Amino acid sequence: MLKVAWDPIYHHPLAENHRFPMAKYSLLPEQLIHEGTLTEEAFFGPDMLTEEQIIRTHSPDYWNNLNMLTLDGKAQRKIGFPLSKQLIDRERTICKGTIETTEFALQNGCSMNIAGGTHHAFYDRGEGFCILNDIVIGAHHLLDFHGITKILVVDLDVHQGNGTAALTQKDDRIFTFSMHGAKNYPYYKEQSNLDVPLPDFVNDKEYLRILDNHINALFSKLEPEFVFYQSGVDVIKGDKLGRMNLSIDGCKRRDQMVFELCHKNEIPVAVSMGGGYSPHIRHIIEAHANTFRLAAHFYS
Repeated sequence: MLKVAWDPIYHHPLAENHRFPMAKYSLLPEQLIHEGTLTEEAFFGPDMLTEEQIIRTHSPDYWNNLNMLTLDGKAQRKIGFPLSKQLIDRERTICKGTIETTEFALQNGCSMNIAGGTHHAFYDRGEGFCILNDIVIGAHHLLDFHGITKILVVDLDVHQGNGTAALTQKDDRIFTFSMHGAKNYPYYKEQSNLDVPLPDFVNDKEYLRILDNHINALFSKLEPEFVFYQSGVDVIKGDKLGRMNLSIDGCKRRDQMVFELCHKNEIPVAVSMGGGYSPHIRHIIEAHANTFRLAAHFYS
């Protein structure tokens, strides 16, 4: 059975005019159950990361400031959320969900988190709605406790995974592949193992051609033992923070390429949901739901 991490704490209360579409964390599981893609039994509620698990990836001083709610105003503004104990508990729960998806993926081939993909979190700071880096935390868990020696991070969010790149630059066991908007946030890019910057308003045909050229070669060359997939849907046309022109179907075909390679090569994959900021919440839900529908098709 495809197992999916989710907890009500994922839907964090924000001001009504906040630009982050927090409602998707409630609407998406409801949609997936309603349409029969997943049953209630497919979902599991993670507990929270321990301090030891956090400081395996992040600075003890940074964690202490988060835990004590003493992060300064400038650092909070870079993150984009007002700091609170509930917010930190949410981040710890999401990241523990990604650790647990790695365990289920090793057993079943794939597991998913209805949140995560927090690729803008660095060793000692957060930004861009990201506080703790769930993908690198999950990768460190696999490296330390499962003897994995080659991990591939496939990051197809419209924004470069700058925090993930910075956290893994000195670890040749983790290969980061980020295909993102060249002129989009972050305006200063870190160095991934493979960065593929794309022009504004790229369409389905061109995007999928470029992805196909790179991702097949990566799987063949690296022969990864585990894949993390950051499946942000902020690549779709009209996304408020995106500046790309993919259709929802084009985004689905992108996901299909990743799942087909993982499934064909029998490589476990953990999926973190990533961004999506369309002005139409139904477009966000449909694009994210397609990722889960495809996973259910390949792994149920």
